Amino acid sequence: MAQATEGYGGAPWLIGDMVLITGMTVIVKLQGGTYPAVQLVFLRALIGCGLIAPLVWRHRRDFAAMRQPWRNAGRVACNAVALTCNFVAVAALPLALVTAISFTRPPVSMLLAVALLREKVSAWGWAGTALAFAGVLVMIGPVAVVQGLGLLAAFGSVVFGSMAAIQTRALRDESAVVMMLFYVVGLLLLTGLPAWAVWVPVQGGDLPALLAIGALAQLGQFCFLRAYRASPASVLAPLSYGALVLATGAGWLFFDEVPTLFTLAGIAVIIVALRVVQGPRR
Repeated sequence: MAQATEGYGGAPWLIGDMVLITGMTVIVKLQGGTYPAVQLVFLRALIGCGLIAPLVWRHRRDFAAMRQPWRNAGRVACNAVALTCNFVAVAALPLALVTAISFTRPPVSMLLAVALLREKVSAWGWAGTALAFAGVLVMIGPVAVVQGLGLLAAFGSVVFGSMAAIQTRALRDESAVVMMLFYVVGLLLLTGLPAWAVWVPVQGGDLPALLAIGALAQLGQFCFLRAYRASPASVLAPLSYGALVLATGAGWLFFDEVPTLFTLAGIAVIIVALRVVQGPRR
């Protein structure tokens, strides 16, 4: 029983991350027609630096015990590319479609966890992941092929996001505060010059929304780190499919993206998959 609790201990943190990031994504989509994606990423990181500054000062001794600076840097680089790609896709495509494509990430993450971290995956885990992936295909299948940068960005976010998730799991013994500071400072350094090149002056009326992007993102990042410190990537990857329901509801509520029968059928398959991945009741 203790082992099972420990294995799924990261689930509540992951749920919190999903709720927060869904809220952030809605705001990004609303602002994406005004500001370039890389500028939004830069502003998100800048706001995040301010928010975590007191926490960094309080835990400043953790930095002396930092163990893997280069792995931290690699994680941040993957996240910077994944996040920018995601913001481009959110601004260009329907929210449900972007989220559906993003849910090809858990199978990729699971494969990387097995190959690189030598994590074990049960037969139920593989079956649940395959079923959830089939649910995603149900949603994407009837959609006409989308040309342009949005679709490429969505799949780019999947690849680099999966690599970042694996790096996060490998850094599970690192201080969460150290990882959060690496994340926001790394994003600032990597996106600063590109953001400056396409900078759009920020309007005063948009400041609350931009501040909310940074705040929600930082809180979500904290929850995400706690989730992957508490549970293996192979456990959390299938559970993250629950975000698809949140994103579909948000798209309907805020952008009049009414879910089709294929969307609802895909969600139903994914919900069944979440039960399958837990295995039979004892």
